[in-house]
Amino acid sequence: MAREFFYFAYSNFAPICYNIQVSFEIKVVMKLQEILNEMHKWMSDYMKSFYSEDAEVQQGILIKEKHTGYVTANCVELAKELNFSKHDCELSEIIGLFHDVGRFRQYSIYKTFNDADSEDHADLGIKVIGELDFFKKLDAADYEIVKFAIGQHNKKDIAPCNDDRKILFAKVIRDADKLDIYRVLEPYLAQENADKMPNFIKNKGNLVADVSPDFVENFVKGNQVDYRQIRTNGDRKIVRLMWIYNVNFAWTMKKIVERGYIDKIVQNLPQNEKIAEGVRRLRDYVKSRI
Repeated sequence: MAREFFYFAYSNFAPICYNIQVSFEIKVVMKLQEILNEMHKWMSDYMKSFYSEDAEVQQGILIKEKHTGYVTANCVELAKELNFSKHDCELSEIIGLFHDVGRFRQYSIYKTFNDADSEDHADLGIKVIGELDFFKKLDAADYEIVKFAIGQHNKKDIAPCNDDRKILFAKVIRDADKLDIYRVLEPYLAQENADKMPNFIKNKGNLVADVSPDFVENFVKGNQVDYRQIRTNGDRKIVRLMWIYNVNFAWTMKKIVERGYIDKIVQNLPQNEKIAEGVRRLRDYVKSRI
């Protein structure tokens, strides 16, 4: 009798519970979509508010605006490649959209995009996000993921964390960001184009092609180097090659190889045995990843 009652209760009430759950999930999806639309509108207006009649400033703002669009698209494409749910694809999109929001306030306050001369732009971005009401509409766990991923997107390594979802989304934005930075830097790889680099890319490093000895040694060993220590244009290229060792997903590695970014950087490095040794090590690593 008890079992019969259970089956009767389940058959009558389970569909009701299922319908309630589906209805809730649809509302959650619609809510995130609506928030995302609001975020896109705000971010577009925010970036345009920094447009300037100063040609150099305008060049920097436009590069950052275009970079934001590409990184956002990279995040969505990578999330789909990883078979993320629709919700997590949209969460990735939010992270990509706001990953560099701190850059714009950075420039308005410090007149530079150089973190070493101002403030870490990811940390500044977290402050900006905390002031925006639509982030308060996110689920608390999603909001923490967004903050963690954006805060870690530019760090040498991801900070230790016992939340696997936070780590996963941080890896997505780090890959998406790196992939587009290769595109941004590509026009300036040839030494004859070095003086055409925007000042915010040059930072304080001089434009000589040589690679600093400590950068060469780290390259040969496959060790990461700190971009804040860049002293030459050659150093800058080595840093971008060393990023390869920090690529998290095969999808990203394949895109980098398909677009020829590694070959283009290598072709524009000084040719000596030490650098050649580092290149051989790097190519072997890439083959093992794809």
